[in-house]
Amino acid sequence: MPRNQTYRAGGSIEDYCRACKTDRIHTVVVGDGEGRPVRVACDYCRSEHNYRGGPRMAGFGAPPAATAGPRARRAAAEPFPIVSDRERSAPAMTATSDDLELLLRRIIREEAGITPAVPAEKWRGGTLVLRPGAEGQQEKSWPIETFFHKIVMVRNRLRTLEQHVNASGLEDDVKVKLQSYVSGCYGSLTSFNVLFADAADQFKGSGGEDKDK
Repeated sequence: MPRNQTYRAGGSIEDYCRACKTDRIHTVVVGDGEGRPVRVACDYCRSEHNYRGGPRMAGFGAPPAATAGPRARRAAAEPFPIVSDRERSAPAMTATSDDLELLLRRIIREEAGITPAVPAEKWRGGTLVLRPGAEGQQEKSWPIETFFHKIVMVRNRLRTLEQHVNASGLEDDVKVKLQSYVSGCYGSLTSFNVLFADAADQFKGSGGEDKDK
């Protein structure tokens, strides 16, 4: 971590993930008063752990992590990352051949409905707070970016489930029944459409309409 760079909850930083057994992009969950990350969550497997000091694995042909320069900050309009470049498990192919690994990863994500989504600008850096109705109880808060990521994952998995139902060999009446459950889930989640910058990324209820409008 560069000494002159500070981090706050919701920011991105690279760290070693023991669950994935490799370096991943993480979301800062908790930072201290001096802008140092204390606790982070892996953007790939969503496991949460104390910050371990940054990446440990050098990329193929790349200098060690300790000497690597700081990673460029995301542009404001970019979606949150799904995967990091360090997922690669083999050296990159030559310039004269197709990079099959990255191509296959992209195809698998597209076929599975795992697509990135851009959050509305006004929510960036914000905090989601649950405040108990009873006095004296401690409130709970999360970075909105962390909550947004979970909402997007629910949306992607519902889309994948819908695709599997439509492609299955089930009887038509069973498909219609399962599809109605999926549509009901979409309708129940339309309250979170305010988090999305693009209407095409939002949840749609029965008939393709946003029930909150």
